[in-house]
Amino acid sequence: MPIARAFATRLFTTLITLFGVAVIVFVVIRVVPGNPIAMMLPPGATEADIARLQALYGFDKSIPEQFWIWISNVVQGDFGTSITLRQPVFGLVLGRLPATLELSVLALVIAVVLGGAAALTATLYRGTKVEGSVDVAGGVALSLPDFLWGLALILLFGVVWPLFHISGRISPSLGFEFSSHFYLFEALARLRFDVVADLLAHMLMPALALAIPLAAIILQLLKQSLKECMHDDYITLARTKGYSETSIILRDALPNAVLPTLTLIGVQFTFLIGGTVIIERLFSYEGLGNMAIDAVINRDLPLIQGIVLVFALLFTLVNLLVDMTYAALNPRLRHA
Repeated sequence: MPIARAFATRLFTTLITLFGVAVIVFVVIRVVPGNPIAMMLPPGATEADIARLQALYGFDKSIPEQFWIWISNVVQGDFGTSITLRQPVFGLVLGRLPATLELSVLALVIAVVLGGAAALTATLYRGTKVEGSVDVAGGVALSLPDFLWGLALILLFGVVWPLFHISGRISPSLGFEFSSHFYLFEALARLRFDVVADLLAHMLMPALALAIPLAAIILQLLKQSLKECMHDDYITLARTKGYSETSIILRDALPNAVLPTLTLIGVQFTFLIGGTVIIERLFSYEGLGNMAIDAVINRDLPLIQGIVLVFALLFTLVNLLVDMTYAALNPRLRHA
């Protein structure tokens, strides 16, 4: 019951957050300079043409009226029509969202593996040069933003040693017909490992660019948590029983140290999804972030609103999932 009550409370606050985001985004993008209607019309357009398009997209009404019409349609699943692409926003967002989710999940997996392995190594060899080297590597990884790592990876593995693709999501020469927009998951399900290899060759560098800074954060927190656990009584008891240091770290210390890291991973995962905007543009990756930049450049207001609302929904849902998972795994919170 406490978990169900907490879930209901968080769900309510999530809805309030989404409504607040919708209001802020809707108002802000309408008060900034720039007229999307003017960008659609040729130089010789008349005032009647401008008035007709303004009425078509509802720009002839006041901002409160526009917001009420838009939010009423959103509740019914209608996010409007893209000004530049002339297609429903909902379909456009759903078409690009799977690519961003696959890239983000792959980046998260890489970050957890790299950061976790580095933290365990530094803990096992604490007080030695190995720990110092791991700390230095983590500091370098954290000091550079993801887009600089992306540029470095393009230079190294796209130009100097051209091992991976530096643009796109899949090679057109494969000629593989997908029935969904989750290319990687579908290729795995259909056991097309040649397609999986090609997808990973396109995804690896942008995912690694996103993962490196996050891996450094995971390294720092998990290493500190493990260091604190290594002084507890149950660790001393395990040593007296003759268990090896590696066994003690993996079997006894890690399960207790991983809870704070779990919360951090969830919070940072939301920032990682937001970071895909620049990385997708840098690698010409066909995801939601790349579309967001095009929408901003073209002042495509309905598309901007739909993308931002989807990003906000992802952020709140991930945070909600992390909170509920942490409460389920932590006995003190579960019985609070």
